[in-house]
Amino acid sequence: MDRQIALESYTTALHRLLDETFERVHGIYLDKGTSLFETLDTISAEEASRPVSATCASIAAQVEHVRFYLGVLARYARGEAVGPVDWAASWRLTSVTAEEWDALKGRLREAHRDTLAVVGDARTWESEHAIGGSMGIVAHTAYHLGEIRQALCTIKQ
Repeated sequence: MDRQIALESYTTALHRLLDETFERVHGIYLDKGTSLFETLDTISAEEASRPVSATCASIAAQVEHVRFYLGVLARYARGEAVGPVDWAASWRLTSVTAEEWDALKGRLREAHRDTLAVVGDARTWESEHAIGGSMGIVAHTAYHLGEIRQALCTIKQ
């Protein structure tokens, strides 16, 4: 028997997951006050610039990588030519001033808004890769949120 999920049901659930991941917890999978933006609001530029170890990235680099990833996926979902992606470039940021940290968080918020626009566009769902890509956005961002929260355990000692 062939069963299909209604697109509206899927996108409603996706929006709730994205909202929890980025903006505010609904109790789906995060603890209260631990969404990405809530977490980033507790981090100073100095803390964001401090690597956890000699071989680990700073929180600022984690944030830049998430922003970069969202931008690439949005372009891909719109059908734009993405070409070869220099993923290593998204990790080159090491430290930030207070002004740079605020600007970086602002660019992440813009990338998040752009992502919401893409998933809200009916044309996005015509692609055979849309569902997997949208799941990837949630999973990838949640992974880096976990990395950031773990880094805070070391940085805020």
